[in-house]
Amino acid sequence: MIQPETITCLQTAIAGVTTSEFRGQTRAVVPAAQLADAFRLLRHERGFDLLVDITCVDYLGYRGAADRFGLVYLLANTSTNERLTLRVYLNEPDLTVPSAYPFWNGADWLEREVYDMFGILFAGHPDLRRILLPEEFTAFPLRKDYPLQGRGERHNFPVLTRDRS
Repeated sequence: MIQPETITCLQTAIAGVTTSEFRGQTRAVVPAAQLADAFRLLRHERGFDLLVDITCVDYLGYRGAADRFGLVYLLANTSTNERLTLRVYLNEPDLTVPSAYPFWNGADWLEREVYDMFGILFAGHPDLRRILLPEEFTAFPLRKDYPLQGRGERHNFPVLTRDRS
């Protein structure tokens, strides 16, 4: 359960924050331009010391969706047992947000995975490169406009041969 002071502090300090609750889980939507401020406030003033996960949702073709991508941060305060889902909505062509790495070092590989699968860029990340796919891979396979059978990217990969002797 989240403390009401956390939500009040977030809404007071950052313009445009909206919050909702469902089954005891609190969600806050933060404008992309204010994301670094939200990280700073939650980490340093409200004690959210654990970045549990970062993921992304592609809302392409989703009925009623106003934005293409929803970036999701799951945060926890291990002292007070508070949990917060932080969301940021993005649209092409501007798919860049500030990196959470300066606030939680655990964001390193999580941001690289989101970059690799969705193409979201994290400004200020110390080593933003593909983590699951080869650098030669030019697409983002978890986007909904990526074809189920792929685009034939395998011709770009080096052929591996195994010595059978």
